[in-house]
Amino acid sequence: MRGPLFYSKILLFGEYGIIKDSKGLSIPYNFYNGALKIDEFHTVSTQKSNANLKRYVAYLEMLQSKKPEVVHFDLDRLKADVENGLYFDSSIPQGYGVGSSGALVAAIYDKYASDKITILENLTREKLLVLKAIFAEMESFFHGKSSGLDPLNSYLSLPILINSKQHMIKF
Repeated sequence: MRGPLFYSKILLFGEYGIIKDSKGLSIPYNFYNGALKIDEFHTVSTQKSNANLKRYVAYLEMLQSKKPEVVHFDLDRLKADVENGLYFDSSIPQGYGVGSSGALVAAIYDKYASDKITILENLTREKLLVLKAIFAEMESFFHGKSSGLDPLNSYLSLPILINSKQHMIKF
């Protein structure tokens, strides 16, 4: 079982300044991508990813408990899938700023969020800001603080121009 692909990103300008309300332009980069997958063979790399997902599930439980207004997940299904070997099959390099955690966050949101905002609906400014806020909370597990831009870019698979925290344009 393999889920849809989520792409890495290239931030053309605005690295880290986006958190401080400056401008940035982020584009999807489909050379690198990742997808949720269930491993029946349990290789070393899939076991490592699966163990990391177990820690992430605990974070999402805490997030849903502390901030229920942010997002709800089908945690029972997510936990069951993780127990069955769910991992993130990714070619995205980690630690280089190309959005490996953003792609994972987008994949988890896409598959397990309840009442999610989908890419098929009319994405108003308000819906984009809600998505960005959700993704910022979800990605904070990996970085301590997140703008939410990387997962947003991966989820939408569209270039995004950030003029400020409250003003975004998707292309």
